[in-house]
Amino acid sequence: MDRIRLGLIGCGGMARTHARRFDAHLDRLQLAAAVDVVPERAQAVADLLPGAKVATDYREILDDVDAVLIALPHHLHHPVAKACLQAGKHVLLEKPMANSEAECLDLIATSEAAQRVLMIAYCMRYHPLVVAMKEALDAKAYGDVFQVSIWTEQLTRYHEGHWALDARKLGGGQLFSHGCHYIDLLLWYLGRPIQGMHLGTNYGTPWMEKEGTSNVCIEFAGGRLGYHFGTWGARGTRHGYSFHAHCTEGMLEAYFPGRQLIAHVGDKQEVLLETTEGKHTQNEMAHFLDCIATGQRPLTDGPGSLQGLRVIWRLYEAEGAHTVADLRGLGLDEYRP
Repeated sequence: MDRIRLGLIGCGGMARTHARRFDAHLDRLQLAAAVDVVPERAQAVADLLPGAKVATDYREILDDVDAVLIALPHHLHHPVAKACLQAGKHVLLEKPMANSEAECLDLIATSEAAQRVLMIAYCMRYHPLVVAMKEALDAKAYGDVFQVSIWTEQLTRYHEGHWALDARKLGGGQLFSHGCHYIDLLLWYLGRPIQGMHLGTNYGTPWMEKEGTSNVCIEFAGGRLGYHFGTWGARGTRHGYSFHAHCTEGMLEAYFPGRQLIAHVGDKQEVLLETTEGKHTQNEMAHFLDCIATGQRPLTDGPGSLQGLRVIWRLYEAEGAHTVADLRGLGLDEYRP
């Protein structure tokens, strides 16, 4: 099979991460182009995988690629992804899909009309620890799950003038920009949301226009609860990134700093899986290539990804009204309004 010619649009601080995910699949793809408004950044990526065309405008490379990975500021996701889909290119789009529901729906409709893959880069769905926890929960290996808690604690600061300091360009705050990964996972693990609440603050993260620290609690069908605590203001951390899934016969812990999935039953612990760094982005790229080759729908497709954003937008609305969000009827089976 001919290799997929891929273009990377947006070559900021993730250049080496993207190169690693490409490097694992050089038998199936070639980096044909690197695009960035700062030519030195595009050249830095091209230098890691020689042979790529360097450009400052994505429109210059559309004739040279079959697919694109778009890693741009959030407010540019919609116009650039739409243009690429209309040009007949498959699109792997960094999260979140877009900054409004109308833009998301437009991208979904455009991908369907063009008959091209639109996959959202929720890379945590492809992390071996996340997948193994999902499989254990579905198999009820430790009984029925009734609570999933997710912690993501890090220090994320942006230099003056950075686009992410503008809430309009970012699409919101920490919950929308980063927490969308974990709302997506809570939906994947726990099913239909019923109600929820969000509290956010930029105290401790004064560089953020909206929240830099976010607390979400959601009730799911059957009485299950999901919780996400995320902060970009951590000056130190014990959890780092950690998931706890409490079940009726034990607790599963995905401990990302240690790269382990651990089962806790009473005072006993068992390591169920140990993994290596960076595997999730490689797995994500493999899935994208599979979808192009076979025509299968991505696990993180447009309609599914929209559901998590709908939850976030409704949580934001309820927070502003000082009430609990009604999360029923969000179209989890049908994405069109």
